[in-house]
Amino acid sequence: MPWLSVSELSGQTNPAAAADAAALAAILDAQGKDVEAEALYRRALSVFERLFGPDHYEVAVNSNNLAALLHIRGEYAEAEQLYQRALAIKEHLLGPEHPDVAMTLSNLAALYKSLGRYAEAEALYQRALSLFEQALGPTHPYVETCLQNYARLLRDTQRRAEARALEARARQARHTRRAKQ
Repeated sequence: MPWLSVSELSGQTNPAAAADAAALAAILDAQGKDVEAEALYRRALSVFERLFGPDHYEVAVNSNNLAALLHIRGEYAEAEQLYQRALAIKEHLLGPEHPDVAMTLSNLAALYKSLGRYAEAEALYQRALSLFEQALGPTHPYVETCLQNYARLLRDTQRRAEARALEARARQARHTRRAKQ
């Protein structure tokens, strides 16, 4: 096995080290260590951009993950840019009907809800829900989560009857899934 250079060990040119940094960032993020996680997400993103170009799937994944961290911290402007970048890359690489596209749509919808941009959030939740249901089926946990998030948006906009209908669909999806187990 050849020796690795300092830049490879630090992840500056080694895609495996960058992937490890991204994985560690996700772990730290889940532990609430957002400062450490942010630094690792940014480092991994920089390496992936340098090694693979700006439109690579790893760039999209890390953009989405960094956006989620920034969204939680209330850094909405950069989070929106990163979500939109991730969405554009995923739509280009995977196609507009892919469930991974739906995941980013749902995340961006949650950001828009946080910003009070309810109409934009609703349109994104509707598209994400449709994609999840088409690709994964009506009882998949992602469908259930999207239904619940969309219902919260409807409750926030005083559309309680519509929210209750979505919540009932979410309960039915969970019930059907559990009955199959």
